[in-house]
Amino acid sequence: MSHKGQQKIRLIIIGDEILSGRRQDKHFAKLVELLSQRGLQLGGAQIVSDDQDDVAAVLERSFATPDIVFCCGGIGATPDDQTRQAAARALGVELRLHPEAAQLIAERCADNARNGQGSADMSVPENQQRLQMGMFPVGADIVPNPFNKIPGFFINNHTFMPGFPVMAWPMMEWTLDTRYQSLHHQVRRVEHSFLAFNLPESRITPAMERLEQVWPGIKAFSLPSVGESGGQPYIDLGVKGDPDQAVQALDYLRQQVLDLGGSLTPVQK
Repeated sequence: MSHKGQQKIRLIIIGDEILSGRRQDKHFAKLVELLSQRGLQLGGAQIVSDDQDDVAAVLERSFATPDIVFCCGGIGATPDDQTRQAAARALGVELRLHPEAAQLIAERCADNARNGQGSADMSVPENQQRLQMGMFPVGADIVPNPFNKIPGFFINNHTFMPGFPVMAWPMMEWTLDTRYQSLHHQVRRVEHSFLAFNLPESRITPAMERLEQVWPGIKAFSLPSVGESGGQPYIDLGVKGDPDQAVQALDYLRQQVLDLGGSLTPVQK
């Protein structure tokens, strides 16, 4: 699902607080984890400001793709929450109060009232404001939120969730296991790597290029370390892709390191 022209799984993180550093993103690592557990992989990620023009432009481009996209942030009801409006604008549709969302928000208000917080009367200004969180682009479906019942929404393969991990992560899991269960473990792939010492990347690169020609189901990768903290420089070399081809490709790459004068263990000084 990550090849050019095919459907990818992507993440869009929305929020000025991430760009300013007031908060650190946690969604990227969690989505990678959830996808890996299901035999899937992330194909791209992007961080966008809260500005409605910015979000609408990003979503317009995103809706034009066949990709599966998870969008975190900006679906509250304060002035800086512009994701719902931007999504409707990008799709060229209106925002409308979703009846299921309205019911769930009313249930949440009733729960709060039983706990001595606020009123269950949906006509009071506070609850009317809360209903704005159920205003979704026409044609959207709800995404259940087990934390506080206030749902996200789904439209055109895009799942919109709050920025709070405690809400977003269960919504990610529900979406993956409900809407995209048929994609789980559809492609068998593995990743293997080893450390190579005393070898510049430029010397091993031709072998990596040949590897991908001989084993077309495999991608080779190289992650160099320059000897941070006084350690010895090395290259984390590896292969990923088809399990059957990976074993042969990895053996080839190891042998190439040795043939080219490198070593598989640190050189003693």
